Amino acid sequence: MGSDSQDAIKQLLALIVQVEEPLRSIFQNMHQGYPTETLVRFLKAREWSVPKAHKMLVDCLNWRQQNEIDNILAKPIIPRDLYRAVRDSQLIGLSGYSKEGLPVFAIGVGLSTFDRASVHYYVQSHIQINEYRDRIVLPSATRKHGRHIGTCIKVLDMTGLKFSALSQIKLLTVISTVDDLNYPEKTETYYIVNAPYIFSACWKVVKPLLQERTRKKVQVLQGSGRDELLKIMDYASLPHFCTREGSGSSRYSSSGTNDCYSLDHPFHQQLYNYVNQQSLCQEIPKPIKQGSFHVDVPDPGPEDTKIFETIESEFQKIGDTNGATI
Repeated sequence: MGSDSQDAIKQLLALIVQVEEPLRSIFQNMHQGYPTETLVRFLKAREWSVPKAHKMLVDCLNWRQQNEIDNILAKPIIPRDLYRAVRDSQLIGLSGYSKEGLPVFAIGVGLSTFDRASVHYYVQSHIQINEYRDRIVLPSATRKHGRHIGTCIKVLDMTGLKFSALSQIKLLTVISTVDDLNYPEKTETYYIVNAPYIFSACWKVVKPLLQERTRKKVQVLQGSGRDELLKIMDYASLPHFCTREGSGSSRYSSSGTNDCYSLDHPFHQQLYNYVNQQSLCQEIPKPIKQGSFHVDVPDPGPEDTKIFETIESEFQKIGDTNGATI
């Protein structure tokens, strides 16, 4: 890291130490003992512009305060059947760790239906996984390896991606905006696997719109990507949809304990139990009736808006060409 970067970090730190409570405590909770690394993430997200990074970070702290994000891991999605429905339709899980100790998150982009609960439950679940990753998973990996581990790897399975996914663009925009503005630079690499034609067509037009920093993080692998992924992780950490040599994975190809999407998988069992335990410890009253935890989501920036509009337009073109059968 060069002298300019060090100066930027010092300048941002000098600004952040001036914030008053409760934002100061929120920042301490957020950085988990690694304030410099946290400042670097926000600086990278704003191309090392100190004023822009400062605004982004303060906006993030305010968002966390206004939406009680520090307490979100004490607010379970109930009843259990509803949480299982969320898990079955929002496909994400921790499959293992890379050889360097980075958590490997598997995401079923093509087969996630987001049709078993309201948008608020999916946003709540997504943020809870982010927070559990940052407060439990990454600190545990850091202790195990004796060095700071602050990022993860994401393997995105495009199996089943079709024109009907257009209806999910709004929800995906919300989730992407939450991540971009409040959890920047938490992903080391995105690996795309089992990509059908519709993804390839969209990727061609979206790729030029991405910042170079983001483009470098995305790797589109052939088929299930098994051979390439085995270079960076052991077989036991491969997502279940990558264990085949070819492409065309199935949502239901593995048992519950091997399918990292499932509520029965150890990761989701640990997360589910942790949230319920925190709820009891903090004595936060459980809702008498079913109800989601609403989080305010800022509008996406102009770049993100353009990207999602481009995806929507490309989906529409492909759908018109193919009669919306893909």
